[in-house]
Amino acid sequence: MKKRDNSLEIEIKSVVSKFLEKIKDKKIQIISHFDTDGITSASIMIQALKRLDKKFSLKIVKSIEEQFIYGLSKEEVTIFLDLASGSLNYIANSGLTDVFIIDHHEIIQDIPENVSIINPELHGKQKISSAGLAYLFCKEIDEKNKQSAKLAIIGMIGDMLEKEIDNLNHEILNDSEIKRKRGLLIYPSTRPINRVLEFCSSRYINGITGNTEGVLELLRGIGLKPVNGKYKSLIELDDDEMSRLVTAIMLTDSKSVNKEIVGDIFLVKMFNKIEDARELSAMINACSRLGKSHIAVQFCMEISKAKKIAESLYIKYRQLIVSGLKFVAETEKIEGNGFVIINAKKEIKDTIIGTIASIISNSSLYEKGTVITTMAHYEDKIKISSRNVGKTGRNVREILNNVIKIVGGDVGGHEFAAGCLIASDKEQEFIDNLRKNLEIELVKI
Repeated sequence: MKKRDNSLEIEIKSVVSKFLEKIKDKKIQIISHFDTDGITSASIMIQALKRLDKKFSLKIVKSIEEQFIYGLSKEEVTIFLDLASGSLNYIANSGLTDVFIIDHHEIIQDIPENVSIINPELHGKQKISSAGLAYLFCKEIDEKNKQSAKLAIIGMIGDMLEKEIDNLNHEILNDSEIKRKRGLLIYPSTRPINRVLEFCSSRYINGITGNTEGVLELLRGIGLKPVNGKYKSLIELDDDEMSRLVTAIMLTDSKSVNKEIVGDIFLVKMFNKIEDARELSAMINACSRLGKSHIAVQFCMEISKAKKIAESLYIKYRQLIVSGLKFVAETEKIEGNGFVIINAKKEIKDTIIGTIASIISNSSLYEKGTVITTMAHYEDKIKISSRNVGKTGRNVREILNNVIKIVGGDVGGHEFAAGCLIASDKEQEFIDNLRKNLEIELVKI
């Protein structure tokens, strides 16, 4: 039997002890990423600090650049959530004294003396989200923080780590009282199946996603009919109906493998109602990506006035995703052996371009291992997101880092999902160097 690596848990205990000592007479500034994992991490931390009756401020950001870090208060304890592992050199030169990082992204720089870091990359590369780490950190502070466990699971799902639930995630799952049910991995499983298929933003289904007639034709073909004008939800389907639906979707997508479209549906109680955790994750993400991170945090806190706003933002977000996918389907792409570059310029929002890259990489449009890189302009910068189809193949973070060394900018992320930010006047230089690196990497393989 393989011995469990508990060094991460030991490190959490050590960092918590140091953190509690440092915040005795200091205010805290929380800097967190704006995606679901970052928002849930921040919400977990906020609840823990409120329980300690500590003063704190919160900044939700898309990324952290050099000048941002240098502008942070030097008098406060700084805690970064779901980011900063790729900004250690900036932090080392920032003048910040008490810095804590809870993150799960790759580390390629030396850890400065002024930084205490909790990151699974340093402990056997365990698969856990930043929200999961923030939860374990806050639970170590006070067992009463177990009430935040469901937020940690939503954050885990936001980073698509639910297929790799190891010991630590099992512990969080057990604390959360979340229910699991086997079914089709599209969401929300609690809404009518026709609407779910049409607006599915987790998987692009050719001829179905964004196509009302295509959805109705598929459902008619497998004998699923509305009752009193309304279709059943996924979790209401019986085993035979679920089997027919899965088969029909697989037939529209011959490259799909059953295990990739069927799995655990996580059901969580929010606002006194059972909801699909994937939809909650997407709703939180939508709020932030449409510039309303404060609504996303309030939603996580189950503040009732935020619920309606979040729902309306989510509708708008899904519409933007569908139109973004339509643009991608029709636009000219830069394609090579094992890679695709999609330059959306200003046609797709910079805050949504990463989601588009993820959806395409989870579809069967390209072979496994293909590197999908999407680009979107905002202000005087370009947001770039790279993904590997099937989460296999080349290390896209390394590839982006090689390019950034030449053109300048900031890079972060994981082996199979990474992103960077460059100046808009470096657009063609970036594309040329990216193509060169992708072609070199392919030769190496």
